[in-house]
Amino acid sequence: MFAIGIALNLGYVVAEGVAGFLYQSVALLADAGHNLSDVLGLAVAWGGAALARTAPSKRFTYGLKGSTILAALANALLLLVAIGAIALEAVQRFGSAPAVPGLTVSAVAALGIVVNAITAWLFARGRKGDVNVRGAYLHMLADALVSAGVVAAGVAIWLTGAAWIDPLVSLVIAVVIFWQTWGLLRETVEMSLAAVPRGIDYDRVKDALAALPGVEAIHDLHIWPMSTTEPSLTAHLHIPAGHPGDVFLEDVQAMLHERFGIGHTTVQIETGTACTLADERTV
Repeated sequence: MFAIGIALNLGYVVAEGVAGFLYQSVALLADAGHNLSDVLGLAVAWGGAALARTAPSKRFTYGLKGSTILAALANALLLLVAIGAIALEAVQRFGSAPAVPGLTVSAVAALGIVVNAITAWLFARGRKGDVNVRGAYLHMLADALVSAGVVAAGVAIWLTGAAWIDPLVSLVIAVVIFWQTWGLLRETVEMSLAAVPRGIDYDRVKDALAALPGVEAIHDLHIWPMSTTEPSLTAHLHIPAGHPGDVFLEDVQAMLHERFGIGHTTVQIETGTACTLADERTV
């Protein structure tokens, strides 16, 4: 799936980039840059997924699951650099925009709609059960819409002869990429700082643990992403009546996985009151 998507998009990037240089269309070059970022994103996501399967070691006790977070952060930073280059070129073109063959631009961009739509279809089946796959699906779908915008720009240039439409569309594409990138950057920075993953409500998790039989207090509750798809949790549960046994722990793990998607859980049962981590300000 990743290999096919990368091959399709890489082939189109080359064709679109060559066409952009030949016909001096900054809109095509901007879209090619966007699609190249998709190729890099798919490649990094593929590589991150492969590294995440690395077995734990004495040095990396969680394996290399966190590599998916680093890969996503690197992608966001590279995209910001690409956005700056696209915007700079577009602004410079406004002063002396060269003549652009509108119908040719539209034809090349129309091919992009087909490529991105096929790639989105490849990820459509697995998008409901995997956040990474769903992200790739939505990204490819958005790219098809961006290519549609370039098609419309080409038609508008052909009808009006207004060369300034080309750099204008490239700026719009840069804004679209920035909008996608900003959300990715924020989320990956949060993940790298071990923030509670988006989609998990800390208070709801705490209330669910507090509602367990025998639990009188909870402290040292931490929820963080071990990778871009695997949330982890640790918590201390105060149960004065005594340790409830292994079945209780298994039930806690099953509940957290079913209700919140947290698959890696470590729970410490405490029957006394003396715990140095009971203060919420203590980590």
